[in-house]
Amino acid sequence: MSESIFHLSPNFFGEKEKPLVSAGALSATAFRFSTGVAGLRIKNDVGELVVLPYQGQQIWSAQFGGRALTMKSMFSEPNGGRPYLETYGGFFLHCGFTAMGVPGKSDSHPLHGELPNATYQNAHVAVGHDEGGDYIAVGGRYQHSVAFNYNYVAQPLVKLYAGSSCFNVAMTIDNLRPTAMEYMYLAHINWRPVDYARLVYSAQCTPDRVRVRKDIPSHMKFPDGYREFVALMAEHPEQHNVLKPELPFNPELVFTLTYDADQAGWAHSMQVHPNGNADYVAHRPDQLDKTVRWISRPGDQDACGFAMPATAEPEGYTAEKAKGNIRILPGGGQFRADFQIGTLDAAQANAMEAKINAILAA
Repeated sequence: MSESIFHLSPNFFGEKEKPLVSAGALSATAFRFSTGVAGLRIKNDVGELVVLPYQGQQIWSAQFGGRALTMKSMFSEPNGGRPYLETYGGFFLHCGFTAMGVPGKSDSHPLHGELPNATYQNAHVAVGHDEGGDYIAVGGRYQHSVAFNYNYVAQPLVKLYAGSSCFNVAMTIDNLRPTAMEYMYLAHINWRPVDYARLVYSAQCTPDRVRVRKDIPSHMKFPDGYREFVALMAEHPEQHNVLKPELPFNPELVFTLTYDADQAGWAHSMQVHPNGNADYVAHRPDQLDKTVRWISRPGDQDACGFAMPATAEPEGYTAEKAKGNIRILPGGGQFRADFQIGTLDAAQANAMEAKINAILAA
């Protein structure tokens, strides 16, 4: 393995997009959105990702094969220094880490915690070669310190390989204190849904393995008939597996799934389009044993988070504490999560569906 690292500085990012790194088919360019948020565009020969190096290390947008993968939202650009719902629409957001989910009445944490829009102190681009081939990567470092309470370092990494429409994402978090800390984490991966696409995944589609959230967050308004739709999905979750445009995912429908993994420890999820191509997420249940599914199609927003691996359900700290879903990271301990994300052509999707069916039949 060989790698060269290029450390970034906020003054690299101006109104005009400019090249930073080029290595064959791989490149990185720096720019600022009109809102002032720094953006880093990394590209290979089949697509690109736009990462916010200093704002949560979010993947703001993803595009492969000329198709935008990211959810439709109210926000064409990210906003800096704003609460979660006032700059929401990125493709991949790390959520947590001291808390995650929708805060309940007794919770004081922000929606989905401090990580989504955390201000990173350091960021870098790397180019190199490993067993997967030539790659370009974006990483960074965010230290979250609260005296007498928390002191941890988050270090995410996005790695894009030459010639590949799939990419890797990893997050490692180290507890710098000598004492244990509670933690929660969720990978909020927001795809654009495709009408009549099929959701194919390595979890048995039964009410006990694909569980509907019945409680409606207080910040949401919902139309007549919504509660009945939620009740129907709770008894017959298989009815959401085809994204029919008439299904009333308004304002949203949320599930928590329990996955089965293959022999290598990976679980698999796809949104298979009518043309046979697919969007794809792989994760490790031994790292994240719950997977949240979020579908929201109210019109001004269109999103299908068909696989959002997590440590807990998204009900906020107090509710998840009562369920026994808060994890403990020992003093000096490390948390890690790994993901494979991207698009598959029809032949690859067909092979993956066969693999998923074999996992479910085992």
